[in-house]
Amino acid sequence: MRTTAQILDAIYTDGSGGNLPALLCVDCTTVLDLSATGMALINDDGHQGVLGASGPLATRLEDLQFELGEGPGLDAFRANSPVLEPDLSVNAMTRWPGFGSSALSEGVRAVLALPLQAGATPMGALCLYRSTPGRWDDDGTASALAYADAAVAVLLRLQAQPGPALHPDLAAPLAYRAVVHQATGFLAVQASVGLAEALLLLRAHAYASERPLLQVAREVLAGTLRIQPGEGEDD
Repeated sequence: MRTTAQILDAIYTDGSGGNLPALLCVDCTTVLDLSATGMALINDDGHQGVLGASGPLATRLEDLQFELGEGPGLDAFRANSPVLEPDLSVNAMTRWPGFGSSALSEGVRAVLALPLQAGATPMGALCLYRSTPGRWDDDGTASALAYADAAVAVLLRLQAQPGPALHPDLAAPLAYRAVVHQATGFLAVQASVGLAEALLLLRAHAYASERPLLQVAREVLAGTLRIQPGEGEDD
């Protein structure tokens, strides 16, 4: 079982020069024998984007939480407490209807989400995904908590970058979110609805068309896609 200091030493001395949150997620997945690990930036306005992912599966699952506005990471952030679902096939459809069904289709059976918080400041969530159902044992839970502490240390290091510009590892997810915000405002005017409803329309269209939310947002901004209230509803 690695300590937080050992985890940080491993990723800081990795030598690949890669994205630090992604390196942490890959290390967590490998050491704890998981299917995937994802780290998301979250604040009171909701999911702000994917900071790091161990691979394509983690990216899809974290993107899905952003697109749907539901999932274990968001729940962990809101409750400021770990969220464990030991068997998605039992409770996920009630707990997270959209996320749960998609996670199951990807072969995920259990998830542990941990809030990331520095002092009194909430920052996001770390989600650990496993292909086998069951609770984490004491050693596994302790290791997961050590990775969450390491994730907070990484975020603080990135935020401490000198100069006015954001570190690239933080700028990318915020740029992603900015496009969605712009498309939400554009759609609100186009469809004569409020911002909250416009975001729901974007998310619903992306989910129904099985396309990334970012792609749908860009098409709305480009004027190549028009979404109207009631779209997809039964007559």
